[in-house]
Amino acid sequence: MSKVLENVDSRTNLVGQNRLEILTFRLHGRQRFAINVFKIQEVVRLPKITMMPHQHPVIIGATYLRGRALPVFDLSKAIGMRPLKYDENSTIIVTEYNSSIQAFLIGTVDRITNLTWESIMSPPKGAGRNHYLTAITRLDDQIVEIIDVEKVLSEVAPALTEIDLNLLDKNVVDKAVGREILMVDDSPTAIAQVRNTFEALGLKIHEAHDGLSGLRKLQAWADQGIDVSKKLLMLVTDAEMPAMDGYRLTTEIRSDPRLKDLFIVLHTSLSGSFNEAMVKKVGCDAFLSKFKPNDLALLAQERIKQVDGESEES
Repeated sequence: MSKVLENVDSRTNLVGQNRLEILTFRLHGRQRFAINVFKIQEVVRLPKITMMPHQHPVIIGATYLRGRALPVFDLSKAIGMRPLKYDENSTIIVTEYNSSIQAFLIGTVDRITNLTWESIMSPPKGAGRNHYLTAITRLDDQIVEIIDVEKVLSEVAPALTEIDLNLLDKNVVDKAVGREILMVDDSPTAIAQVRNTFEALGLKIHEAHDGLSGLRKLQAWADQGIDVSKKLLMLVTDAEMPAMDGYRLTTEIRSDPRLKDLFIVLHTSLSGSFNEAMVKKVGCDAFLSKFKPNDLALLAQERIKQVDGESEES
């Protein structure tokens, strides 16, 4: 079994329509889980596994696929369930997050389903594996749990959040203190990492956990007569989010005369080649891959210089 998923050109057809495709699968029993197809490269039978020295408990080893070594995560164990049994007939999902490739051992593949983001809901609060869910949806009268893969990966290899102080321009940083940024992301892991970076620059962070909430926050400020493009240094938005994705959020902002001049950064773990094309299509000002604190810090400084330059001209 081998299935290489859609290429960049076919994926762009969903952008701006507030739609997504998910791959549903099972780990144990009847409960279905899902991952966004955008992040999946292929689904294959498990090749031979090689044990790695000092490997993390949720990693069962490494496998070689198309000339490269990939760590293989037991996805069931990673989200707090019992480990999966595996053999040569087992299935792995090969994914790309933040320019790194890894594989996830699963039970059985279900199918690919096209949905709207309006049908994707935030997971219920509570203990257990809800801790590892970024959203839920319903298919065939059954709840499907969408896994927060960023959290799984961050627990195995925590992302760096420290800024290289040599990259900071003191004059610019002094001007950053008190400036405001709106961060829109459904992943608490992503928000925490970005917050650490921006707060180190003295920036004030506002949060929204999906695109619709972010849009409503912006509209509420505009309704109060606030010039949002001057209030906020920038909006930093994820691509995939319940209710409204980052692409649709950007489209809605650009169509509102009160918001259209807002500086928008697409900040996502989706592949760079895909998102660089999407930045142009939906009208973002910049694209950054997660989680790169130095790139975030440099962009914030460049934006501050730009705003100061515009103020001097006026």
